[in-house]
Amino acid sequence: MAKKYYTYLLLAALIFVLAACTSDSDVEVSDEEGNTEEPAAGGDLVASYATDVSSLDPAGQNDLPSDQRRNVIYEGLLYLNDELEPEPRLAETYEQTDETTWEFHLREGVKFHDGTEFTAEAVKANIERIVDPAVASSRANIFEMIEEVNVIDDYTVEIITEYPFAALPNYLAHDAGGMVSTTVIDEDYQNAIDEAGLDMTLDEFYELRENGGEAYEEAAEEAGSHTGAVVEQKPVGTGYMKFQSRSPGENVVVERFDDYWDTPAKLDTITFKVVAEDASRIAELETGQSHFIQGFDNAQWDRIENHPEMETHPVYNLSNEYVGMNTQEGPLEDKRVRQAIGHMVDKETIMDGIYYGIGRTMKGALQEEILGYNENLEDLQYDPERAKELLEKAGYGDGFDLTIMTNDSPERVDLAIYLQEELKEVGINLNIEQLEWGAYLEAVSNGEHDLFLLGWPNPVGDPNQGIWPLFHSSMQGAGGNRTFFDNEEVDELLEQGRRELDDNKREAIYQEIDEILVEEQPAVFIRQAQSANAARTEVEGLYISHFNKPDFRNVTINEQ
Repeated sequence: MAKKYYTYLLLAALIFVLAACTSDSDVEVSDEEGNTEEPAAGGDLVASYATDVSSLDPAGQNDLPSDQRRNVIYEGLLYLNDELEPEPRLAETYEQTDETTWEFHLREGVKFHDGTEFTAEAVKANIERIVDPAVASSRANIFEMIEEVNVIDDYTVEIITEYPFAALPNYLAHDAGGMVSTTVIDEDYQNAIDEAGLDMTLDEFYELRENGGEAYEEAAEEAGSHTGAVVEQKPVGTGYMKFQSRSPGENVVVERFDDYWDTPAKLDTITFKVVAEDASRIAELETGQSHFIQGFDNAQWDRIENHPEMETHPVYNLSNEYVGMNTQEGPLEDKRVRQAIGHMVDKETIMDGIYYGIGRTMKGALQEEILGYNENLEDLQYDPERAKELLEKAGYGDGFDLTIMTNDSPERVDLAIYLQEELKEVGINLNIEQLEWGAYLEAVSNGEHDLFLLGWPNPVGDPNQGIWPLFHSSMQGAGGNRTFFDNEEVDELLEQGRRELDDNKREAIYQEIDEILVEEQPAVFIRQAQSANAARTEVEGLYISHFNKPDFRNVTINEQ
């Protein structure tokens, strides 16, 4: 498939620029004769997405469409390169001083879009905000291991974790770590205090939060329905683009931040447009009404790749599609029954027939790019005869009924139908129950299913996030463990894995977990998804990360 792999040279160039630049917010561009000039205009780019942004607040909804827009406005202390290694962003350097203590040295001269200076106080304010019960962020769990954030001086901050946590730098690179202006944070809390009618000053509220206890719980509950309102209206970060406007359901517009601490972006503006239908987004790309689109049906790859004015920018996501089984219900309590179902899943056939060959088949829970991936992992092979033997041994040779739940995603519906036909061969009558997204998530989180179809992203590029939420017993239900898997050995290994600081030992731990998961078979991992992105050929300098987030800082539009 043409142009399926974008070059890593873009990333090398980006890293070179980041490494070579210090604080240059006051430096002007000069020509050969020494005359200063403004950054060259790069044009107005239109990027179309299927869904609207749900929140422009890093502490807001935990969804990819929102992150893809927020990613240009906010920055964190670190980011992950293509090898999923943490690299400096707003932190210049960092070190681990003991098992639970990390020290970060910040860039000097960085300004938020509103002119507020970025300092250690901003780091403390942002981390404490996202775990604040008054904010009730759906992303608070990303930083649940952080016990203290201490300001050492203006440009040095200390983070202490409750227990040794090897992957802290990866977690700090998560979008939840996007830094919001402290001026806006204070204004947001003040607004919440006023709207809730609390009889206290902002300083008194912060002091109460510091002390915790029932008094703060009551204040947080009253203020909680009002927090975030100001940040949504004034999304102010340090990123290379700054917020200009938002029309809900239509678009979000951002413009270049000329005082950016690094080299300013080349584009003048980016309009993130909402175009719900796949066909309409592709048509917009064909006609030039959009320069970039995200998301389209797998059947459309050839149409785009064969068009002279369009090209694909596919990315192997750090996510998976899987068939989950409720391990605490009926026949599925027996691992032999789960293994039998695993033996009836022909992953290659599914890849070709349902996903049009787009993506990679998976053996276990971890993708190739993640620490702990084991290329020699022995997966269950498609084998109907072995499946029948296992069902006989488990006492289900005469067959039984199961229900599989899915949402209305066409590919998931097709997969459910495929499984229905395959399982007939071994006497399992599979009924399909299709629900709308909200009702579906609620049902499978409540354990109302036998089998279900779902995906799981890994937004921090670490094996802990790829496995812990799905299979640690403490995460049963809405936390992510919708198979209701409860295995003492896996729990212990997961707890060791997140605390172990030696990468070689961590790798061995997660490989052992994957072997147990194949044996226990609480889920059949089908596919590592490949994101469908496309752009006009006149768009140059586009980079898209493993997390399917476009970086537009080096993009130019070279009109044909």
